[in-house]
Amino acid sequence: MAAVALRSCRRGLSHILSNGGLAALSSKRLEGERRHKSTVQYASRPDLPKLAYRRVKGKSPGVLFLPGYGSNMNGQKAEALEEFCRSLGHSYLRFDYTGHGASEGVLAEGTIGVWKKDVLFVLDELVEGPQIMVGSSIGGWLMLLAAIARPEQTAALVGISTAADHIVTSFNSLPIETRKELEEKGEWTVSTKHSEEGFYKFSMDFLREAENHCVLQSPIPITCPVRLIHGIKDEDVPWHISMQVAERVLSPDVDVILRRHGQHRMSEKDDIKLMVYTIDDLIDKLTTMV
Repeated sequence: MAAVALRSCRRGLSHILSNGGLAALSSKRLEGERRHKSTVQYASRPDLPKLAYRRVKGKSPGVLFLPGYGSNMNGQKAEALEEFCRSLGHSYLRFDYTGHGASEGVLAEGTIGVWKKDVLFVLDELVEGPQIMVGSSIGGWLMLLAAIARPEQTAALVGISTAADHIVTSFNSLPIETRKELEEKGEWTVSTKHSEEGFYKFSMDFLREAENHCVLQSPIPITCPVRLIHGIKDEDVPWHISMQVAERVLSPDVDVILRRHGQHRMSEKDDIKLMVYTIDDLIDKLTTMV
């Protein structure tokens, strides 16, 4: 397992990290950044729900953030990345999947396939040039699926607590009798700290559809740089999933970064700082290659 070599900060990153920039993200934003915060826009699609997104125009490579299940584009990681990309002059887009946040649709009716189509639409219609995709949790799974489908539009990948195949493998690891009971019931209730209800409900149709998008059973045809950040204390998605992804992607440039005290959301100031450093390093690498 290799560690990312974090190069010295460029001027934009130094600006953010100085004066409590990222350290203060969880409580207090800089007034200047608040004034320049991107506005919500809506993308119309024929016969499909509108997608809400925020975009900052800039140079390539752009950064595209993919949130987790039940989350939205207004989380701490998403906003920190906008501040970072704006400071460097790079383009950035964050959005809500169908049924999430400000986008149209119903969360319970969503599937991995539906959200994959959302990501591909964003890549095809809303951004320009190759992107560094940053996927959080289930967004890390969707990031992999999108990179396989759109290799020419994928500059690099950064997975945060990547949940590739996780909901499917978790269900399949249950005792046979338990699975039979859940299949008869038609849904699986999973406890979580990340929803107001304290649980997520997944239908058997959702799980069966998700099986069609599993990626860990065979080599993953991705050849761009890949960085996988995971917390060892993640109680929702075990860190060994990131290790499995690293073992299966075909890219020769893959690093896994494990944080001893990191939890699932990876939203502590040091977690966000590591994420930004990692993306900064990738931008430096990609622009140097050009």
